[in-house]
Amino acid sequence: MISIGQKFPSFEKTIVVSLEKGKEFETLSSETLTSDDSTWTVFFWWPKDFTFVCPTEIAEFNKAYGEFRDRDTRLVGASTDSEFVHLAWRNNHDDLRGLKFPMLADTSKSLAEDLGILEPKEKIAYRATFIIDPQGIVRWVSVNDLNVGRNVKEVLRVLDGLQTDELCPCNWEKGQETLTV
Repeated sequence: MISIGQKFPSFEKTIVVSLEKGKEFETLSSETLTSDDSTWTVFFWWPKDFTFVCPTEIAEFNKAYGEFRDRDTRLVGASTDSEFVHLAWRNNHDDLRGLKFPMLADTSKSLAEDLGILEPKEKIAYRATFIIDPQGIVRWVSVNDLNVGRNVKEVLRVLDGLQTDELCPCNWEKGQETLTV
């Protein structure tokens, strides 16, 4: 599995960005992640569309979208489902219609494979979260088993700590003192 300090893999994938006919799809590439010197990226994966735990996570990330934006951080959600399945799910699920971030389609599973997050039997992505700095370097990785949802508040807490570029003690939260050496 790709780890901290490594460059996020190169990719070019279709993303779902809208429900408006004719404007549903765009292309996202790894170059976009490093095109702005100050923007961080949180890239999170779920196993399958039209399931039960996944929409709770996606909806929670969407609720926190403004908090990520306030931290100069883009959100990208992804699975190995196609862009058409993503679009159908968004149209079909009340909590997903108003998403403010793109849903990436990794139908070839090449990006999930490069990241090392493919579950070996079903070849679906684990619940993986990557925080990527503006230079495209992975700064945090968290991976959950298929049946356990992640904690969006923890992702924000870690992002805050990384963005201080200082030493942050256990249970540190934004606004608290960092450590001095």
